[in-house]
Amino acid sequence: MFPHHENEIAQSEAVTGKPLANYWLHNGMVTVSNEKMSKSIGNFTTIRELLLRGVDPMAVRLFVLQAHYRKPLDFTQEAISAAENSWHTLKEGLLCGYQYNQQLGWNLEEPDTLLPSVVSRFQTAMDDDFNTSSGLAVLLKSAKLVRRECNALLNQGLSEMSSPQLQQQWQTLVHLAKVFGLEVTVVPGSNSQTQVQDSVIESLVQQRLVARRVLRFAEADRMRNELQAMGVTLTDLPNGETRWQRK
Repeated sequence: MFPHHENEIAQSEAVTGKPLANYWLHNGMVTVSNEKMSKSIGNFTTIRELLLRGVDPMAVRLFVLQAHYRKPLDFTQEAISAAENSWHTLKEGLLCGYQYNQQLGWNLEEPDTLLPSVVSRFQTAMDDDFNTSSGLAVLLKSAKLVRRECNALLNQGLSEMSSPQLQQQWQTLVHLAKVFGLEVTVVPGSNSQTQVQDSVIESLVQQRLVARRVLRFAEADRMRNELQAMGVTLTDLPNGETRWQRK
């Protein structure tokens, strides 16, 4: 609405020399227990604070995607917990191929074809005014299927799918999850083991530095322990920097 958008466009394009955006969508207000989030009220929470509390960044992303962009996004601890549970489900499905590709006889290359039925349901949801909530429902259903059938194949149980069929289901899940930027933080390593990406380690190191600066030492210690569990050694320098290396 004039003049707000015109001013935003003018400032951004003057600085960058590039068009601001082809499409500009407004999202609904963020509320806390159905009350407007506001610093003056004291119910304000930042994403950084969520991360310092140990909430997975992917769970935060999933939380935002659970609501339609036109509707208010109600922030509660219950909603964050629900998003964490949903991410856990999706993460287990995404990890299947990365962790067990050798046992299942899979390669991890981009598939020639995705499952048309799953892609169609996902595309129908997104074509409905970017209905990310319905799109997530498609992903979670697929993740539960992949998790169940992956366990069945690994345990030589009764599986409804052959290994090639499950691989296509998994590759479709990975491909569509990337549309939302929902990706597991591991990459395939030797002997079917996984190795944490450098970018993930660096992010945790920086979060720990922030926690130390604001005197949240319990959070900093928890992150150090988490990094140690990943096989990462930290060295705190006198100038306030932290160096890390894999064990």
